[in-house]
Amino acid sequence: MGIAEIEVMKGFVRLCDDGFRMGWHERNGGNLTYRMKPHEVAECRPFFYEKIGAWTSCGIVAESLAGEYFIATGSGKFMRNMAINTEDNICIAEINEKGDAYRIVWGLTRGGVPTSEFPSHLLNHSVKKAATNGSHRIIYHAHTPSVIALTFVLPLTDRDFSRVLWKSMTECPIVFPAGVGLVPWMIPGGADIAIASSKLMEEYDAIIWAHHGTFCSGPDFDATFGLMHTLEKSAEIYLKALSCGTRIRQTITDDALRQVAKAFGVTLNEKFLD
Repeated sequence: MGIAEIEVMKGFVRLCDDGFRMGWHERNGGNLTYRMKPHEVAECRPFFYEKIGAWTSCGIVAESLAGEYFIATGSGKFMRNMAINTEDNICIAEINEKGDAYRIVWGLTRGGVPTSEFPSHLLNHSVKKAATNGSHRIIYHAHTPSVIALTFVLPLTDRDFSRVLWKSMTECPIVFPAGVGLVPWMIPGGADIAIASSKLMEEYDAIIWAHHGTFCSGPDFDATFGLMHTLEKSAEIYLKALSCGTRIRQTITDDALRQVAKAFGVTLNEKFLD
């Protein structure tokens, strides 16, 4: 059995492929990282390189990630190729004992480095590991078109986006009861966007980068993809309603949102409700 047949690798590749098929990953757009469980590292270890390269700076310091292993998409790699040439497009990276450097132990067979958003991913992994007592293991970034479109027409506030998305589809307050956070436009791949995102990730599982895309955290591949899908579908519904050429006559009321939350045992972020 090759490494691509190990369950964790199959799940990783499937999410990449599903996102591409949804139209969220033009060219080399978007990226995905997964913090591996010990038994998954053990399953993959027989495939690690005998000669492992030097440590490379992470660009940030995340002491809580010391000694962790991450599966990551490669910088400049296309999501459409993850399933057909896994070894050349994905890597496993080990974090050093200080949490400030990584080295590739498998993958990217033709050379390369993890996603250019690796610093943002690691900083957010560190935040979510602490906030969820270790349950969250995935950071996923996609160029979701309907969500991006909303960043041109809605005020760029957590409240405005959370309310519109909650009120556009009944399941939304169940899927992301904390709401969503908003990051104003920033140059991707740098420390500033990593820091701004990590601050919001302390409170939210999903954040929106203005004119860029969506950033989601979750405990497993299905939940994380489901969160991204729900956000994008809700945004699409709202845009379709706006495009009908008339005002929006009715929507889900704040009291109805509270009733949905109560029925499904979740706690809504009351600061977004009237």
